[in-house]
Amino acid sequence: MGILNFIIDNILINASMILGLVALIGLLLQRKSASECISGTFKTMMGFMILSSGAGVIVGSLENFSVWFAAGLGIDGAVASIEAVLAVAMQEATIGRDIALVYAGIFVVNILIARFTKFKYVFLNGEAPIYMAMISILFGVGLCGLGHTAAVIIGAILGGICCIIFPAMAQPFVRKITGSDDIALGHFCTLGYVLSAWVSKLTGDPSKSTEDTKISTKLSFLQDTYLAVGSVMVPLYILVAILAGPEVCAEAAGNKNYIVYALLQGITFCVGLFILLTGVRLLIAELVPAFAGIAQKIVPGARPALDCPVLFTYAPNAIVYGFVFTTIGTVIGMFLWPLFGLPMVIPGIMSNFFAGGTAAIFANATGGRRGTIIASIVHGLFISLLPALVAPYLGQIVIEGLPSLAAYTMTDVDCVSMGLFYSWLLRPILGFMGISV
Repeated sequence: MGILNFIIDNILINASMILGLVALIGLLLQRKSASECISGTFKTMMGFMILSSGAGVIVGSLENFSVWFAAGLGIDGAVASIEAVLAVAMQEATIGRDIALVYAGIFVVNILIARFTKFKYVFLNGEAPIYMAMISILFGVGLCGLGHTAAVIIGAILGGICCIIFPAMAQPFVRKITGSDDIALGHFCTLGYVLSAWVSKLTGDPSKSTEDTKISTKLSFLQDTYLAVGSVMVPLYILVAILAGPEVCAEAAGNKNYIVYALLQGITFCVGLFILLTGVRLLIAELVPAFAGIAQKIVPGARPALDCPVLFTYAPNAIVYGFVFTTIGTVIGMFLWPLFGLPMVIPGIMSNFFAGGTAAIFANATGGRRGTIIASIVHGLFISLLPALVAPYLGQIVIEGLPSLAAYTMTDVDCVSMGLFYSWLLRPILGFMGISV
């Protein structure tokens, strides 16, 4: 178990290590020279770490935005955060062990399915499978009454299947977005992306892209991606700061004027986006050619399934549309779903940006600007509905030594759908068979 924990903690859970190892193996299989292997591995890891640094800057900026947003609207409820649920789950040693076992098993099942079936997707988003692993243990053991061994085996199989099914669902749209079949999407918000693409196709006009927005010559500077993003995000930050007020903002702003601080946070967001997209370009330039070695030797025809920012360079304007209109949709959902007896879920601003931006890129590919606006609002409603549906079942999870999860709910709709699968389907089946507690 010590060796497994070392591998998981230092390699499998470290995405830059995974991608660097994949690049190295691919280059070695192609019999590249030592210098090419070192260069390709180093640049792949560097590209991902640059991407991660940009994401970290964005997340840090959005954390302030999230606090101001909630305070400005005067709302109180459960904030959807799958990371928070994982943090609670890992406090119990046995559950932490089981999650680690499922996490490792997911990778094995993924490779086996990719090797021996026509679904050639290798899931290289190192973080996402741990959330699937967590759900399989929490819901399998704590809700369905499975033994630990059974929960681990079922979780590894279901998680490995998810690492194939969701990239396969997204691939027709990814192919349309990128114009090639070189990469796939490995992000467990795929149901929302596919829904957005369908809604946009029904309601939009693909000939009028978000990227073709006509701008007056007086505003020609907005043709620059980052200035265009800033023209939306900076006023948005200032607006939520004004709504929240100087006292709320002072915790982050310190001695700075809170309006000035909000302006700087809006620009910081753009800085993070610039860093992130720079990392994406470097990562793809190095990883895709290196991955060809694995595709040829180990899993012929395989595609690397990568995290959602790999698509951000293809429609940067759509990201802003997605963030703004997904947020509108989640705010509507926050007040709408309680009317149907569901708990109030405060929008997760990070999810609104990353998942909302990616959903908008899908929507733009099928329905252009109009479709993107409509689909993003629908996407916001969808990603607020599923966390509200799963929240009561989290409260029913009982595991000795584990704190109550009644005050929590989760983001990442594919992961949430797995929790609902356990709650709505697996638990009744096991109960009928007399296996459930």
